[in-house]
Amino acid sequence: MLRLIAALLLFIPASALAQALPAVAPAYATNAEMTAIFTADQGDRDAGPRIDWAAVRPRDAARRLRTRALLESGALQSGDDFYHAAFVFQHGDEAGDYLLAHTLAVVAIARGRQDATWIATATLDRYLQRIGQKQVFGTQYTRAPEQPWTQEPYDRALISDRLRAALGVPDQAAQNRKRQAMDAEYRKAGK
Repeated sequence: MLRLIAALLLFIPASALAQALPAVAPAYATNAEMTAIFTADQGDRDAGPRIDWAAVRPRDAARRLRTRALLESGALQSGDDFYHAAFVFQHGDEAGDYLLAHTLAVVAIARGRQDATWIATATLDRYLQRIGQKQVFGTQYTRAPEQPWTQEPYDRALISDRLRAALGVPDQAAQNRKRQAMDAEYRKAGK
């Protein structure tokens, strides 16, 4: 398990990364279409417990198709572009979507988008859960009908709260409070 995580987080050795990246990252223009796709993706999630997933899922699929086309054409260049694309693929259906999202988040960080560390952790957690492994950061919450929210399966001992904080991930106490608040919100909505 540790080897899998290390391999996913460290695609290339640090020495090779240092040699491959310029000392000062070049400035890249942000792709307006990718920004619009991201804005639509996030807008579909504004309804909280009242999201109509039957309507959102086809739009998510269309956004992934268009984002992949932009990616393959070389139209995505900036840290913002890769950050936005990571969120689009985080809302995918398959393990490969989540692993691609993780890779896109790592590129976003390399292109100067330091706040992409959270989406990098979330995509790794979602990927791990999708392949039948425990998440390690605690970013993923799931809920079966008429059941409380859960983060399981979750290896709470592998990553310390100090490392979570360094990556912009709430500590376990804050995660517990969030889960309780989500339960209260869904009970209030009658879900």
